[in-house]
Amino acid sequence: MVDHDRVGRVVRHGIMALLCVFCLFPFVLLVSSSLTDEDTLLRYGYSFFPRKVSLESYRYLLGSTSSILHGYLVTILVTVTGTLLSLAITTLLAYALSRKDLPGRGAVSFVLFFSMLFNGGTVPSYIMWTQFFHIKDTLWALLLPNLLMSAFYVIMMRTYFNANIPEAILESARMDGAGEWRVLLQIVLPISKPILITVVMMVGLQYWNDWINGLYYITKNQYYSIQILLNRILQDVQFLKSSALGGESGALLATLPSIGIKMAVAVIGVLPVLVVYPFFQKYFTKGITIGSVKG
Repeated sequence: MVDHDRVGRVVRHGIMALLCVFCLFPFVLLVSSSLTDEDTLLRYGYSFFPRKVSLESYRYLLGSTSSILHGYLVTILVTVTGTLLSLAITTLLAYALSRKDLPGRGAVSFVLFFSMLFNGGTVPSYIMWTQFFHIKDTLWALLLPNLLMSAFYVIMMRTYFNANIPEAILESARMDGAGEWRVLLQIVLPISKPILITVVMMVGLQYWNDWINGLYYITKNQYYSIQILLNRILQDVQFLKSSALGGESGALLATLPSIGIKMAVAVIGVLPVLVVYPFFQKYFTKGITIGSVKG
């Protein structure tokens, strides 16, 4: 007799394994292309296995190792600091909005939702941050604009609090004399790990991958994050190749592996994220599912 449950599990696991393989294909192609000789890429195109291995792209990028390390340090500092600040602000606002007896709850929710749909635009934002808050060429320029708080995460966390934290537990704690801070820190947060880690992962990825703020507000090398630095290197390579003159130096510039450098830039930028993500994946999936679906 056929065990339909077992067959169903095998089919589901097989489908998921196939989807995982498909998800890995782009990254394998990315790494392979970064390790492939430039002429081979131009002649044969991209492949999952390098026809001719070359490390020229990584040699060029790592030629300024001190700059790369400094960029990583700036990025780690900004990512950790920004993520913790964003998590604190998001949690406090989401918990307050989850309280049905909060005065002005509807008005605050409307303003929060409105900010998801409309914003002042790039030029007014630039004027505000540079002329009123004076964050240009400071680390605050990488922390504050567009990233410190997201209305989407507040709404997602508020939904999680409403759906997964019984009001009876909170009322019982208040009857025992617990204040709001104690309720939040000792009751709400310990049972909200999935949504907290979800927000940490999503905000952290945004800070790690951000280069727009650096493009707008950073001109000093000492504040370059890894993404800004890699983007500048890429722009320099394209400029050098487009302006290469004749002679020996021009021929040398023309041989720069521009395609391979693009791929190597992506590998260097994403590698730390791939190392960290598996440790938080189970919480990430649970948190985003419960926080977004349940009402």
